[in-house]
Amino acid sequence: MDIIEVLYKELGVKRSQVEAAVTLIDEGNTIPFIARYRKEATGSLNDEVLRNLDERLKYLRNLEEKKAQVLSSIEEQGALTDELKAKIEEAMTMVAVDDLYRPYRPKRRTRAIIAKEKGLEPLADLIMLQMLDEPVENVAKDYISEEKGVADVNEAIAGAMDIIAEQISDNADYRTYIRDITFKKGSIKSGAKEEEEKSVYEMYYDYEEPVKKAAGHRILALNRGENEKILSVGIEAPEEDIIRYLEKKTIARDNKYTSPVIREAVADSYKRLIEPSIEREIRNDLTEKAEDGAIKVFGKNLHQLLMQPPITNRVVLGWDPAFRTGCKLAVVDATGKVLDTVVIFPTAPQNKVEESKVILKRLIKKYGITLISVGNGTASRESEQIIVDLIKEIGPGVQYVIVNEAGASVYSASKLATEEFPKFDVGQRSAVSIARRLQDPLAELVKIDPKSIGVGQYQHDMNQKKLGESLTGVVEDCVNKVGVDLNTASASLLEYISGISKAIAKNIVAYREENGKFTDRKELLKVAKLGPKAYEQCAGFMRIYDGKNPLDTSAVHPESYEAVYKLLDKLGFTADDMLNGGIKGISKKVTDVGRLADELGIGEITLADILKELEKPARDPRSDMPAPVLRTDVMDMKDLKPGMVLKGTVRNVIDFGAFVDIGVHQDGLVHISQITDRYIKHPLDALSVGDVVEVKVLSVDLDRKRIQLTMKLSEA
Repeated sequence: MDIIEVLYKELGVKRSQVEAAVTLIDEGNTIPFIARYRKEATGSLNDEVLRNLDERLKYLRNLEEKKAQVLSSIEEQGALTDELKAKIEEAMTMVAVDDLYRPYRPKRRTRAIIAKEKGLEPLADLIMLQMLDEPVENVAKDYISEEKGVADVNEAIAGAMDIIAEQISDNADYRTYIRDITFKKGSIKSGAKEEEEKSVYEMYYDYEEPVKKAAGHRILALNRGENEKILSVGIEAPEEDIIRYLEKKTIARDNKYTSPVIREAVADSYKRLIEPSIEREIRNDLTEKAEDGAIKVFGKNLHQLLMQPPITNRVVLGWDPAFRTGCKLAVVDATGKVLDTVVIFPTAPQNKVEESKVILKRLIKKYGITLISVGNGTASRESEQIIVDLIKEIGPGVQYVIVNEAGASVYSASKLATEEFPKFDVGQRSAVSIARRLQDPLAELVKIDPKSIGVGQYQHDMNQKKLGESLTGVVEDCVNKVGVDLNTASASLLEYISGISKAIAKNIVAYREENGKFTDRKELLKVAKLGPKAYEQCAGFMRIYDGKNPLDTSAVHPESYEAVYKLLDKLGFTADDMLNGGIKGISKKVTDVGRLADELGIGEITLADILKELEKPARDPRSDMPAPVLRTDVMDMKDLKPGMVLKGTVRNVIDFGAFVDIGVHQDGLVHISQITDRYIKHPLDALSVGDVVEVKVLSVDLDRKRIQLTMKLSEA
């Protein structure tokens, strides 16, 4: 197999791009580094395409390894023919290789193997020749053997049929056809295992739909219901079509003695051997595709969440709401430093509202708090009402935001949080996290396992290794796209930088604590275990402000510094000209990019990137994202009326719609059919986590706490 050819055709890019990317990956370069600093080589393949390429490259290489193992095994058995070898070499999936290997794979003691041990294979061969001119029973008499355990004619025929059934089951072409027709014409069905009361699986108590139309989120829901022993799930195949096909393939001529026996063996082969394994394979395939789809959605949601713009230059009060144990507060300055922590008891059972307001007013005045970040967990609603009343009392100047606190408790109880705040209890740490995730979502959320951030669906039901790898890739892409301040970044943030392992991230922080601030990117080479290769991979993503070299504040890679100095000199600037917000209009001074790139010894794409950086050094890509909705008043779910138009923030995007926070403590659902007038295949085609949207209330169900919304504002 020409892996490069397969990849460039699948990805729809040029062969040269794939060849360059594969070479760079094999040389140990990371995806973020290749995407940012090797654009010339790959023709500007972005990180998403590169990750898809990397994933498929691993799969196809594993496939080639499996083929080699299978060919070797069959050859050792002396059963490898040129035709079989060609089929295996041409196979494009692991399933196809498994089908071809099935007859030669070492098996446990099956009924067919036992029948062969009893010497019944020649009888099976005679039946399959379909040329008998006497009843099979007459021929079977010759195979009765007390010594071999064949007591009578019926046992002999039954054993021969077991051998025939396994031969049919092991035929790769038959299995391919059956798998294909089951997928195209089969149905997936489910029912309640027992008399069930109302539950989230109610719609699946008597459910059926074509396999080929089954949506990923429904497959995952069925799997969960089955695992929880509430649902029984199965696939109903077009059995008549399959049996007819198998009979046509196995009965070459109509022989009145052998045809009935073969038909019986065909039926047994399908029901006992083929149907269960094909159903298993199809359900595994459906699950894998559903998981891949859910992981993709989770990844896109996570990307949007991490890339939400930071709220800068604001002193924030983080508020972790609770009832009995009190609300934990943490005051965090504009740099993320914790200034104060306190516990107040404005909620039940203490209800010390006035006392709490006095404490809050004191904190706001003392630290100049202008923003309150409230977690959306238990007692959030009650806390919000107190905050709104407080804002009315003190007048304008303070706003609040309800933030998704998913993962805050995971972080606050973690070893990392204990190391960061050894003297704080879990509530105080959680309050700090809630404040910081508003100030800089990326820097704070990287401390939490991405699976705990709460922007996916069915994440606990899927392949955790695959989910973890995918989400880690998303975090890496986000962190490297933004870059980090080398002198303030935590080890948690640094470990996602290209080329930096957990150990090296800790070593960077240790070096910083021991030697003071980094003043030059080259100083990274003094960090333990950070060698030339790691430096090459990470340097461009590290920012040093107030250092020796103004270029260290930018995303320009040190390998291009010499070319940049020549460029600046040629255009009449110096690196220091970057320090006041960049060199405005430098791109307009370049009239012939191609010629200038040749003179500087760099590629045109690299030159274009350098000019952008010189104009706006280390521009934060998150600034293009919508800012969170800041509030000063509160609404209750019972205040909602159909027809009301509100502004909200998209909290989660799933296969069948999106959940929007409209400020009433219960996110409303915008079904996919209510997102836009044009056809969209998936809600992600029109919406992203963090988007600020206008929605209209369609219906409110107070008992079930459900809000139906629409984004089609012009419709009644």
